[in-house]
Amino acid sequence: MIFDDDIEKALKVLSSGGTILYPTDTIWGIGCDATNKEAVEKVYHIKNRSEAKSLIILIDNIDKLSDYIEKVPDITADLLASISNPVTIIYSSARRLAPNVIASDGTIAIRIVKDDFCAELIRRFGKPIVSTSANISGFDAPAVYSQIAGEIITAVDYIVSYKQDYFTRSKPSTIIRMRDDGFYTIIRD
Repeated sequence: MIFDDDIEKALKVLSSGGTILYPTDTIWGIGCDATNKEAVEKVYHIKNRSEAKSLIILIDNIDKLSDYIEKVPDITADLLASISNPVTIIYSSARRLAPNVIASDGTIAIRIVKDDFCAELIRRFGKPIVSTSANISGFDAPAVYSQIAGEIITAVDYIVSYKQDYFTRSKPSTIIRMRDDGFYTIIRD
């Protein structure tokens, strides 16, 4: 089965500090181990992106939030349950992540995935995975696999086969900036 085969191959690449091209719960993304500084550097290089711009990380369930941020605001679970779209939340006080995945102000953007493939990959990997759109910085993010530029395809270490033939156009996640006291601002809807 393609799903299981892709999971196994992607796990080997992630474990060795490599990069993957994979379908997320939003759009196709470039990913790596979010705790590995050298792997994160590879992602910045592939995208030709400044490290001054932080990256999103994906986790598989809400219980893991406290592993990567110092304080999980009380409203978080209710907020996530009330929004049906994929939601990325920017939290304060990131920890236990590669320093170059954390923004200069100490924040981290985290999305708890709803996609079966991503959730299984992250659960089995046991660590968060970087997720950034599969495009060169400054160019449009590809909505489907066939829109991914050749430079991206040849630069990553592994390309997931699963969902390459899907033509459903997804959109990027809603982005919310959360304060430790539970107040939040919607940045992108």
